[in-house]
Amino acid sequence: MRRAAPVDWCSLVATLRDQLSRAGLPSVSQIARFARDPFLILISTMISLRTKDDVTLAACERLFAIARTPATMRSLGDEPIADLIYPAGFYRTKGRHIAEVCSILCERYSGQVPDAIDALVDLPGVGRKTANLVLGLGFGIPAICVDTHVHRIANRRGWVATRTPEQTELELQRMLPRAYWIEINELLVAFGQATCTPTSPFCSRCPLQTTCRRIGVPRSR
Repeated sequence: MRRAAPVDWCSLVATLRDQLSRAGLPSVSQIARFARDPFLILISTMISLRTKDDVTLAACERLFAIARTPATMRSLGDEPIADLIYPAGFYRTKGRHIAEVCSILCERYSGQVPDAIDALVDLPGVGRKTANLVLGLGFGIPAICVDTHVHRIANRRGWVATRTPEQTELELQRMLPRAYWIEINELLVAFGQATCTPTSPFCSRCPLQTTCRRIGVPRSR
């Protein structure tokens, strides 16, 4: 694996924070700002997978208006949950997983969300991305949530040379100051949605273009 170039993280994060103030927070971050509840963050993150932010926010608003605890949500059942979060992507599968997660939380954890990654990834429909977001936004525990945006941008800029989000997470843990672990996800998600897009990124207007290696970028705007 090639060595990543040195990064001025303080300057980079300051620039990304400025970009975030203009673009707006991702859906789960918005929910976390409103209610720093590990359970609501867990469920909203599950809903958000492969779903646009506006759809996620609307789905969470409908569901949380009726149920905001594992016990009350469990009592709804998977089909009503699925109906409430429609048209979120894979809403029926998510409805089933949410109902299962609520049952496990009630039966094993006294209705509380565990604050350990091993316990979180053992829940149905919960991977490392979701688990790390819950740890960071829900509990304030430093954790790097690597989604497609973080994985893509980290490789595109040459910070890492990895094939999977899990590998990217490990590499970023080694180089990224711990103070930025929690917020790096929302910073790069907003940046990836507005500027450093998957195909034909807006390099001409990117405030970070002078330090970007543009790896794997055949064309840009």
